[in-house]
Amino acid sequence: MPVIIEIVILAMIAAFLGMRLYSVLGRRAEHEEESIPTRFEAPDQAAAQAASARPAAPAALQRPIDLVGVMPAVEQGVREIAAADRRFDITAFLEGAKGAYAMVLDAFWTGDKATLRELCDDDVYASFAGAIDARESAGETLDNRLIRIEEAIIHSAQLDGRTARVAVRFVADIAAVTRDKEGVMIAGSLDDAIETRDIWTFSRNVNAAAPDWVLDETDEG
Repeated sequence: MPVIIEIVILAMIAAFLGMRLYSVLGRRAEHEEESIPTRFEAPDQAAAQAASARPAAPAALQRPIDLVGVMPAVEQGVREIAAADRRFDITAFLEGAKGAYAMVLDAFWTGDKATLRELCDDDVYASFAGAIDARESAGETLDNRLIRIEEAIIHSAQLDGRTARVAVRFVADIAAVTRDKEGVMIAGSLDDAIETRDIWTFSRNVNAAAPDWVLDETDEG
């Protein structure tokens, strides 16, 4: 009889210890099922969690800007414009500026006021239109040709409120001839191109839906 009692007591002790072990292991297993960041997490998951914990960077820092060929004094203005206008790209802008330079010159030389009206603001258009009228009144015509654009670089850039203004310095070779009403050459030569230097300023409202820039100032460079 005492042996039986001893066996029962030992069985009860084993069951008690088993229940304690189960409860400890069970709680540990529940904690291990929780998502705990470790250094073995997948890189994208760890990066996502780290990014969510960091404050968002300013828009100007999120998009890299190609500043190759931009003078240090102009960089700040370019960055401000790029931050305000996500479509602004220096390379594309300069290519467009060179195209506008050629179109405006050709329109002025041929007296095409309609094209000038589209590409220039009111003041610049009025200046070009006045020169065309004076030339026509004198019976003179221009037989000019843009031979090549040697250089086009950003001379200055600034964001004035919501208006971006970028000045481009052009160095170009132009053959210029002026003819009288009889078609006789009275000035210039088509054989000798002359180097010209101009600084043209283009502007655009960065909130505008259209991506077009207009010429709003011309100066000799």
